[in-house]
Amino acid sequence: MRIAVVTGASSGLGRAYAKALDKTVGLDELWLIARREERLIELSGELDHPCRILPLDLTEEKSLETLEALLGAEKPWIKVLVSCAGFGKFGRARDLSHRETGDMVDLNCRAAVEVTGLCIPYLRRGSRVLEVCSCAGFQPLPGMSLYAATKAFLLSYTRSLGEELKEKGIKVTAVCPFWIKTEFMTVARDTANPQAVKHTPFAMRPEAVAAWSLTMNSLGAAVTTCGPIPAAMRLGSKVLPTQAVMAAWDKLRKL
Repeated sequence: MRIAVVTGASSGLGRAYAKALDKTVGLDELWLIARREERLIELSGELDHPCRILPLDLTEEKSLETLEALLGAEKPWIKVLVSCAGFGKFGRARDLSHRETGDMVDLNCRAAVEVTGLCIPYLRRGSRVLEVCSCAGFQPLPGMSLYAATKAFLLSYTRSLGEELKEKGIKVTAVCPFWIKTEFMTVARDTANPQAVKHTPFAMRPEAVAAWSLTMNSLGAAVTTCGPIPAAMRLGSKVLPTQAVMAAWDKLRKL
């Protein structure tokens, strides 16, 4: 059985990936993973491929065990893995609660790595992996420092993973877009300091990010920024002093 696995599929970018992959030839089934079962059921009704609905909270060990057991029983060929589950919170370190910081690290870092690890035995030559990082991972960002740090972690992991799997003919891409027009903003502002980042201009459409990143992944890109602004951020992080980049961002986030 040839499948695509999409985490964070209930909304936003994950939903856009599921719809894009539904147009892919050569898949037998889509496995849709997220906490909100009703959203997954609604999405599956909009897709042509058969869908496996997996209402899992990936920060919980029992959910990972459920996924591991299902993969072991089905032994599918994972043709595409999109690791899209994640969230961010605006605010300085002192603004975030213990629960917010722990959940962000658990989902953005640990869960992404563990889900990928569970899927690796079922990847074959020609399989594709997309880890949704962020242009926030290119440099430290005061006002959303923890989120940026989690994405820097995932970016580093994804780059290394790509090298490890290259000899097996598996393409791995770190997806690093700018702001996206999704529920991310609502969740990010639900903190003790929602105005830590006052504006999120030039937000990208999730459908455009999904389409672009899938294309770049098919071409073997290790990193894709999906647009000129994140591309400029990537370049700037390489040629400018980190302190200067942080100072510039600190002013921009307050405008």
